[in-house]
Amino acid sequence: MAREPVTRMNVVVIVLVLIAIIASVGTLYYSTTVMSDVGTLTDNVVTLTAGVMNLTSSVADLASVMGDLAETVGAYGETIAEIQERIMAVETSLKPLMRGYIVLGTTDSISTLDPSWGYDFYTWEVFQNIGEGLLKYTPGTTLLEYGIAESYTVSPDGLNYTFKLRPGMKFTDGEPLDAAAVKWSIDRVMAIKGPPSWLVSAFVNRTEVVDALTVKFILEMPISYFPSIVAFSPTYFPLSSKSFPADEIAEPTVGYYGPYKIKKWTRGVELVLEANPDYLGTPPESKVFVVKFFKDAATMRMAVETGEIDIAWKTLRPMDVVDLKAKGVLTIEEAPGPYIRYVACRCHMEPWNNTLLRRAVAAAIDRDRICTEAYMDTVEPLYSMIPIGMWSHIDAFEEEYGVRNLTLARELLTAAGYSETNKFAFDLWYTPTHYGDPEVYVASIIKESLEETGMMSVTLRSAEWATYASVYIPEATMPLFLLGWYPDYIDPDNYLTPFVHSEWSYSNAIYYNNTQMDAYLDDAAVELNVTIRTELYEDAQMLLAEDAPVIPFFQGVLNAAFWPNVGGIILDPTMMLRYYLIYKV
Repeated sequence: MAREPVTRMNVVVIVLVLIAIIASVGTLYYSTTVMSDVGTLTDNVVTLTAGVMNLTSSVADLASVMGDLAETVGAYGETIAEIQERIMAVETSLKPLMRGYIVLGTTDSISTLDPSWGYDFYTWEVFQNIGEGLLKYTPGTTLLEYGIAESYTVSPDGLNYTFKLRPGMKFTDGEPLDAAAVKWSIDRVMAIKGPPSWLVSAFVNRTEVVDALTVKFILEMPISYFPSIVAFSPTYFPLSSKSFPADEIAEPTVGYYGPYKIKKWTRGVELVLEANPDYLGTPPESKVFVVKFFKDAATMRMAVETGEIDIAWKTLRPMDVVDLKAKGVLTIEEAPGPYIRYVACRCHMEPWNNTLLRRAVAAAIDRDRICTEAYMDTVEPLYSMIPIGMWSHIDAFEEEYGVRNLTLARELLTAAGYSETNKFAFDLWYTPTHYGDPEVYVASIIKESLEETGMMSVTLRSAEWATYASVYIPEATMPLFLLGWYPDYIDPDNYLTPFVHSEWSYSNAIYYNNTQMDAYLDDAAVELNVTIRTELYEDAQMLLAEDAPVIPFFQGVLNAAFWPNVGGIILDPTMMLRYYLIYKV
């Protein structure tokens, strides 16, 4: 309980009480001693009164001192709060330093731990760290190097690929990794017929075991980019028949072969990896690597800023990237990624079977504004379906139309019979959430940029991804619509053939048919000489720009935010992070 403050009134009361006591004592003493020593008593009273007056003055001085002390304590209280805030900041910055392992955060998720069924980029990233193919990509490049194979040969007709395996390999369940295991794994993918199985069945006729460490792939046709598929797609990664059934999907945490093995996995929460002691390649830089899964980018950003995680990866919002750069505490690493966005035209039906109209859209679209306003300059304008940084890429659309050309767009619309009083009216479709929050702005900017011609009238329509992808695209419901593309393998073919080859373009509801384009792509697919392949793909890109069945508008940029004591983060064209290269300094 707080003590009552001493005031002058309190002192006066005390003095009066003392005087009353003294008076009573004096009276009593007078009664008993018949007024003896009255003089002495009077002197004592005077002395006592003087003492009380001194006490009053001291109490006043004490009150003044206490007031000064309260002000001082208040000032120190403010300073202490500031110090506590600084201590908390220091503790936050020390968290990543004190933790002896790497913690990565992501808003992505693992769809399945079975390579025969998983068909999304993040799941493939995990497989690239717990598994390994016959070949693999050199980090930071599109160059191939050996994985579980130590060599391979190709037959003169390009139909047979024979791989020699490294000796002494074994899966994380202890089973040997040999030619029989590779064949069994390929046969399993073809038997289960999961979403990614086409990456095997479309190219591989069968496999044969030549000897314990030699396996042969007999292809359906010569494919010059087959090594790229083998290196990139986990459908070619061997699995243990001890841990995986032959004809149904499964999710064991053992039975793989790669730099890491799974110690713990809680779906949607956490994946804990530890270095695989039986891996014959270079050991991981960090013996333990933890992945934490977040429901949204805002929570993940907070986690990296407080030091709960060391790395924020896939995917921060554009505003987060800009803000974290400005703060300057975390390192922001960026690199062009293989993810692209484009406008798709339904070419086999009116009105988009008219090349003039497709070309008008290609000339009028404002790529710079999309990148700046919708994505805050965290993506790059794209003028080809083949991404920047991939061999054979040329800025074909820029060569054909310039960065933007409204004058040309108006000329093309006039040639097609339209004018400012007879506008070309059409719908533009988009899906509002699948490609992230900025998508509604992307669609609005495209609408506005096309309407700047004064000769187009655009109505925006949208549908959620489930309907968009599984109903409207297969049924060719949408005449003009926005899509994105993540590659199935790192090769120019995968950015052209699915969209503009007559045999495949229907799968994306484009229905483009041009015999010259087919010839370019067919020749490039079987050509082993990279120089000749490059020329063929450059020709294909120019023809694509002229006809504009698809119109690319931006290329994604990979970005990761991490603490300065983290090293080994390499962002490369595969769009997958190699956990085994990451370390702390």
